[in-house]
Amino acid sequence: MVAPVTGPPPTPFAGGRGVRAALAKAATVFAASSQTPRLDAELLMAHALGMSREKLLLNHLDAAVPEAFAALVARRLAHEPIAYITGSRAFWTIDLAVGPGALVPRADSETLIEAAVAHFGDRAPSRILDLGTGPGTLLLAALSQWPGANGLGIDASDKALGYAAINARNLEMGDRVSFRFGNWAKGLEGEFDLILANPPYIATGDTLPAEVRDHEPAGALFAGADGLDDYRIIAPQLPALLAPDGVACIEVGAGQAAAVAELLGAQGLATGIRSDLGGIERCVTARLS
Repeated sequence: MVAPVTGPPPTPFAGGRGVRAALAKAATVFAASSQTPRLDAELLMAHALGMSREKLLLNHLDAAVPEAFAALVARRLAHEPIAYITGSRAFWTIDLAVGPGALVPRADSETLIEAAVAHFGDRAPSRILDLGTGPGTLLLAALSQWPGANGLGIDASDKALGYAAINARNLEMGDRVSFRFGNWAKGLEGEFDLILANPPYIATGDTLPAEVRDHEPAGALFAGADGLDDYRIIAPQLPALLAPDGVACIEVGAGQAAAVAELLGAQGLATGIRSDLGGIERCVTARLS
C-alpha cells in the first residue's frame, strides 16, 4: 500500500517554463529522500510524456509539462519505487516489466552476469537455471547475452512468476525459457551450465529505506537473523545440479561474501568472489572442484 504523502502538496508543475524547469524543481523536492533525484525526475517525466528518457533529454526539454507529472511526483514523494510507478526497469541489455509483488531489479545484480561472462569467455552456456527468478531478471539477461541458451526460472511467488512470463513474452524468449513455482532447487534434476541466484539476504532486524520496506515483497528481502538462511538451503543443492565445466553465480549482501563462500566450500565447491562497481563484494561464484 502506498503511504500517504505528508506535508504540503508538491508545487504544481504544469505550465511555467516547461519541462526543463519542472525537472529542476522535481529534483529539488526529491533531494531529501532520494540518492538519485535528477534521474528520478527524468524517468518520471519521460513516463508522463510516453517516451524514452534519452528522447526526452535530446528533444523535449522545452516542451510543455504534462498534467500527469505532478501526480507521479507525489507518488515518488510517498517513497514508491520509480520502477513501480513507471512499470519497468532497465537491466543489463533488456527492459523488464515490474510492479508490486516483484523485487525491483538493481544494477548491482549485473555483477552476476559479468561473473558468468568472465567464466565462459568464448564459450556459451547451454542450460541456465535461475533460483529465485523474480520477474526473470537474471535469467532473461543471461538469455539475451547467449542467444543459443535455454533457461529455467524457479520462484516461490506467483506474482513474480507472472511478471517473468510477461517479460519473456515481451522479449520474444518464450520458446527458450520456462518458469516454475518451487522452493529453490527442491525436486530439480539434471545439470546446468550456469546457475544464477539472488536469494533474500537481509537480516530480519536490519533497517531498510522506506521505498524498499513499505513496497517490495518481504519474502524476497529477509532471510533470518543473519540473512543467511536461504544460502544454507541452496548450498547443498548445487553440487548435483552443476555441469562439470559450469558455474554458479550467487548474489550476496555487503559483508556476507566470506560466510557464503564458506557454506559453498563445505559442499566441496571451489569458490571465488567478485565485487560490484561500488567495490562491495557482491557475487560469490562456485564450481565443482
